[in-house]
Amino acid sequence: MRVLHTEEQLRQGVERMASEIAHAYGDRPLTIVSVLTGSVVLLADLIRMLEMPLRVGVIEASSYGGARTTRGELTVNAELLLDIRDRDVLLVDDIFDTGHTLVKVVEKVQELGAASVRTAVLLRKHGRQEVSAQPDFVGFEIPDEFVVGYGLDYDDHYRNLPYLGVLEQADLDRHHELFAASEKQ
Repeated sequence: MRVLHTEEQLRQGVERMASEIAHAYGDRPLTIVSVLTGSVVLLADLIRMLEMPLRVGVIEASSYGGARTTRGELTVNAELLLDIRDRDVLLVDDIFDTGHTLVKVVEKVQELGAASVRTAVLLRKHGRQEVSAQPDFVGFEIPDEFVVGYGLDYDDHYRNLPYLGVLEQADLDRHHELFAASEKQ
């Protein structure tokens, strides 16, 4: 698998983003809401770099299912979310691709009464955006390639990679061979 960003590059990008967030919020209390599941690695690293008083919550949003690289129907589930009414909320997501997921989650958080909503994403993918909205904080700009690692997955695999890798056709072929064989056992 081709490495797009190393573990060290990811750390530096998250540090830079954390500094921008700290500058924007200062000492104000912040509620950070992680969009499950892809952003959990980013969330863990990011909150350890922030010093303002903060609370952490999660919300589920899914537009991909199984072994797919294209968007399906988007669903948002806020059942796990803590009370955000009258709170400054920072939504943290893994990737800004078409933008539909982030727009829908922002709408949901606004419906739940957040005082303010800003967004932070690890990655903004070039050439795929279908909405006018933009994330407020971005770790990295990336080309239009399917990436895995650092929380991002393909068919629920590869989230544990400490780097960001590009999943190419040869990688997909190996993935399908490996997991097809394991399903037969």
